[in-house]
Formats: sequence, structure tokens, C-alpha cells
Amino acid sequence: MDRSPQAVDRSPQAAGFPAAVLFDHDGTLVDSEPQWAVAKRAVAARYGVAWETEDDLLTLGKTVPTSAALMVERGAAGTVEGITAELGREVADALTGEVPFLPGMRELLDELAAAGIPGAVVTNALTVVAEGTASGAPEVLRVVVSQEDVEHPKPHPEPYLLAARRLGVDPARCVAIEDSQTGAASAAAAGMPVVVVPGELAVAPAPGLVLVDSHTDVTLAFLRSLGT
Repeated sequence: MDRSPQAVDRSPQAAGFPAAVLFDHDGTLVDSEPQWAVAKRAVAARYGVAWETEDDLLTLGKTVPTSAALMVERGAAGTVEGITAELGREVADALTGEVPFLPGMRELLDELAAAGIPGAVVTNALTVVAEGTASGAPEVLRVVVSQEDVEHPKPHPEPYLLAARRLGVDPARCVAIEDSQTGAASAAAAGMPVVVVPGELAVAPAPGLVLVDSHTDVTLAFLRSLGT
């Protein structure tokens, strides 16, 4: 499924959709991928192991413990849990202050707030990082689901299903916004349409995915047009 961002349906059916909007965090809602890259290099260097751009791409969209485990495999003298916590602290400290929302995302959150449509942050990152972002738009971002909340992180559908359940909405009445193959697969498996914004790596077209050219294409009118 691939629609032009200009296609808008103003019918009553479309106006009742979406019931909620579920946002991935890094690279989708906020410009935090650079902070994660810096944090991984800093922590890897602290433990005397290598971390390159290829490693950033390899771990894109995956859980923070995945990166920590890779460092341990390379000889870092620490635990996956301990290195995960270090990575989270590094990024949380870097994001202290004004939330670095990506272009168009602050405006979309304002539209959702005015329409009374709730949202959630659904991420493979850590709660401490995602909650800082959610605090920047508490009237919309009412729920945070991180990899710490689920048994099966993305690409499994559990994170998105849990977020919909916590919001009290039918997953099929939600829209997910993602930027990675891992996240898009998770949301699609949860049975919700997925808007895919540009990310570090291209996401392959697939049923249920709506690929757009820019974050700023994602407006409330556009999301409503997906409900027809």
C-alpha cells in the first residue's frame, strides 16, 4: 500500500481514524541517531574495543543490549546489562534540554493534541531515553513502550500490540510511524498501517507499508486518508 501524501479523504469514516498514532523513537520522532552513534563509540573506546559506521548500520533499529553484546563479544570487560546502562546514560545526558524533534514531528504532535488523538513511543531503545522525549509532548505521548517492557522486541509485534493495549485502542485503528525495516515489520505484524519515513537505511516496499519522501509529509490529514 503506497499513497501520495497529497491524497486526503475528508469523509466521516476517515475523520474517526486514526484512534492513536504510535511513533518509533530514534530517527522517526527525534533526531537521536547521531547521539547513539557517539555514545556507542565513546563506550566502546572506554572498553578498548572497535566500533565503526558499519556497526551503527548493523545495529540500526535493534535493541541497545544487541550493541552491548557485540562489544562484549569483541572483548569488552563488562556485562551486557552494565554496558547497556552506560549507553542509555550517555544518550539521555546528550538529549537533556529541548527535545530534538525531527522536522514536521512537533507540528504533527500539535495536530494530534488539538484533535484529542493519543500517541505512544514504541522503541527498541531504553525507557530512560524515550521518557525524556515523551515529556516534551505529554498531552499526546501518553505511553512509552521500550525494549525493557516486552519479552520480544521489534521486529516481533509485541511492542506495538502492548502500546495499543495500554492506550485502550484496537491496533487496526492505529497508525505506526517508523524509519527502519525492523520497526516497520513489527508494526505491520501487529496489524496496523505503517508510514515509513526516510531513515539511515532504505526500507523495502511491502504490503501495509506507506513510504513517504519526508517526515514533513506526515500530517494528520494524511494519516486520516489511510483509514479509507
